[in-house]
Amino acid sequence: MSKNEILTGITIEKLIFGGKWLATASDGKKIIITGGCIPWSVVDLRVLKAKKSHYEAQELRVVKKSPLEVPLPEGFQMYGGAKWLTIGYQDQLKIKSEQVSEAFHHLSNYTVKTIFHPIIASPEIYGYRNKVEFSWGKYISAKEEIHDEFRFGFHAQGQFDRIIDCTYCALADKETNDIFHMVDQFSRASDFSTYDPKTGIGFWRHFVVRKATSSNETMLIFSVNTTYTHEVKLFFTEMVQKLTEKFADISSIYLLENTGKADIVTGNPVLLFGKPAITSTLLGLSFEIQPKSFFQVNTLGAEKLYTEAISFIKNKWGILLDLYAGTGTIGILLSKYFEKVYSVELIESASRDGEKNAFKNDVKNIDFVCGKAEVFAKDFLEKGGKADTIVVDPPRDGMHPSTIPALLSFGAREIIYVSCNPATLARDLEVLVGKTRDEKTEKLPKYSITDVTPVDMFPHTHHIETVVRLALA
Repeated sequence: MSKNEILTGITIEKLIFGGKWLATASDGKKIIITGGCIPWSVVDLRVLKAKKSHYEAQELRVVKKSPLEVPLPEGFQMYGGAKWLTIGYQDQLKIKSEQVSEAFHHLSNYTVKTIFHPIIASPEIYGYRNKVEFSWGKYISAKEEIHDEFRFGFHAQGQFDRIIDCTYCALADKETNDIFHMVDQFSRASDFSTYDPKTGIGFWRHFVVRKATSSNETMLIFSVNTTYTHEVKLFFTEMVQKLTEKFADISSIYLLENTGKADIVTGNPVLLFGKPAITSTLLGLSFEIQPKSFFQVNTLGAEKLYTEAISFIKNKWGILLDLYAGTGTIGILLSKYFEKVYSVELIESASRDGEKNAFKNDVKNIDFVCGKAEVFAKDFLEKGGKADTIVVDPPRDGMHPSTIPALLSFGAREIIYVSCNPATLARDLEVLVGKTRDEKTEKLPKYSITDVTPVDMFPHTHHIETVVRLALA
């Protein structure tokens, strides 16, 4: 089989790493598939790459629906950010649980005594996101005979330069959708064009709605390809007035002067209305949210996640290291149990936000360190520092290889690993438990996996969080 060849009548078997799917070709080779597939559906595929060990393919059409498929709720829209809307939620939980279990398959000799707890469901499965990012753009296709210069919604799956108009975002609440539709009307009626990433020309780029779940305070962020000129000011003055008159919960509106080429929400912030930040609560503590602040997008789900992580710590005393800490949320929540907390994060703005939130909650026993986790751990050890408990919450790529030897050298009594990627989680655990070691790690302490809990923070997507407790063996 070769590139662009069509494979017909292929049965989707299961979800694998990165939201991709697995199937088997007629010649026995495995197929890795991109697209919004549903297990046990029968599909036709286009081969993207033909490798010696497997094929990579993309779904073309569904030949036979999966028995797992349910009708799309009335008024809802399928889009790339919610590809599982037609999979029943209990089946979603089952698929995600199986993915986590499979990630631990190669560690079966090290998990004989491990307790695999049931997956924790999200308290809400619709309208749960406290941050939603919409994009302006175009949809131009000679093949489809479409030439639409103004679209507002979400990127077409796998296509950075094509936007699908949004009718209703199922992961956002009703007010967010209502605000979006009003902004849609204003922007379409304006004289400003949508941004073209190929030419760098155009005005409208991104629109972000952020909400504080507890107070319903709402922040709007407009990312536009311009500076704050008089013409822009006149337009936004009218739109801000109309928006704030209709939606009383709007507490803050920003314009970001985003003239960079990257398709990200960034730029110089200009406060157009209200206060600089909104405040959300999480497990009884207050967290300030600014335009670029990191905060878990599912507030109620985050409370479940952090509660599980906290419950896994059996000996709450001494020194806590919070590595890959982000804005230090876990460290702040755990500070009342420990003598001292060190919150380590590479991104400087996140560390600064952490300091503000610690001050806001009168937390005085936490130090925020801006730097690489692996560098901090090595330096801290060399200076005689110790750690009784370590929490790690790395990005999808997992821990940096040089972090693990330093982490093991502490000999902490327990490690809590919070992961957003079962595959890299399992890879790192292989070193921590002693299955795979090199010269740097062979003689260092080994850990046993005592508890594993999947937590669903992102219903209707393939993403899954996992909390793991490791105890000194």
